[in-house]
Amino acid sequence: MGESHGIGALGAGETARFFIAPGAAPLECLAARFRRHAYAPHTHDTYVVGTIVQGCETFLIGGSRYYAGPGDLCLIDPGVVHDGAPAEESFAYRIAYPSIGYLQGTAEDAAVDTPRFADPIVRDPELATEFAAAHRVAESGDALDRDERLLAVFAKLLRRHGSARARRDEAGKQERGPVARALQYLDARYADQVDLATLAAVAGIPRTRLLRAMKRATGMTPHAWLVDRRVRAARHLLGQGE
Repeated sequence: MGESHGIGALGAGETARFFIAPGAAPLECLAARFRRHAYAPHTHDTYVVGTIVQGCETFLIGGSRYYAGPGDLCLIDPGVVHDGAPAEESFAYRIAYPSIGYLQGTAEDAAVDTPRFADPIVRDPELATEFAAAHRVAESGDALDRDERLLAVFAKLLRRHGSARARRDEAGKQERGPVARALQYLDARYADQVDLATLAAVAGIPRTRLLRAMKRATGMTPHAWLVDRRVRAARHLLGQGE
């Protein structure tokens, strides 16, 4: 599925953009298109999570040949030897390299145990589309939108396809106070870049629980509320002639 560093020289029509999505736990990402480029067998000390957005990629794991196309998710645990090459004329993909700590943190937030992935390819067009969209936002989007999308997609990934067991959700606890603290913070800092980890710390509840609680209480995610708050502020300024 690709080495996040050391891709080497690219041929005509090939591109590779490596970037890091900032945050409390930075996430390494790669968006690439390959026609002839092939990876030698290698491992990562991180997970590899990605989706093919065009074409077909093939890779070898443990003597088995796999093929991935649009709508598939590629899921490789740390330390697993694999290669990667175009199966057809070319392929384009979006890949993330979450560290063990990154997914452990997401697992705790999503109330599941430490994750492993039993199958290197799963068919899930809905989640593959959500992953690609979150990956694009991570490249250049608003901080809170980025954090929301990445957390949501990785939490859903662990619940659907990880070998983790679900733990009891504590969402039934009182959430009025945490939501009120989050909204007060957003109202006071609407002109700033706000990230989800900071907002959850202000609220005093985990990030995934905050997303659900705010959705139940307001009908909006934190990012949607923040955008609406900015629009209201802009309307006020326009009304004053600015």
